[in-house]
Amino acid sequence: MPESSGDGREPETGRHERNGVLTMKAKVFITPKKGILDPQGLTIERSLPALGFEGVSNVRVGKYIELELPDGEKAAAELDQMCHKLLANPIIEDFEFELVP
Repeated sequence: MPESSGDGREPETGRHERNGVLTMKAKVFITPKKGILDPQGLTIERSLPALGFEGVSNVRVGKYIELELPDGEKAAAELDQMCHKLLANPIIEDFEFELVP
């Protein structure tokens, strides 16, 4: 059986107890939608050959967000709403997320 890390987190999971409430970790990945200009991605793509990295294409630069939210049946639905309302701009960005059990 894995040992506890001593920080309140269950071994090898994203679950954590905070103020008596079991929470879980979420990872959110946000990228520009296809067809939306990505100047950072283009800059990186054009710079890589100068550093000896040939053949790299379609570089997209996005955001990565980690957060903890209350564990439960509604966690995925609530995180989806957070992404639509605040974390991402659904008009120009795509997002996907992962809940760490």
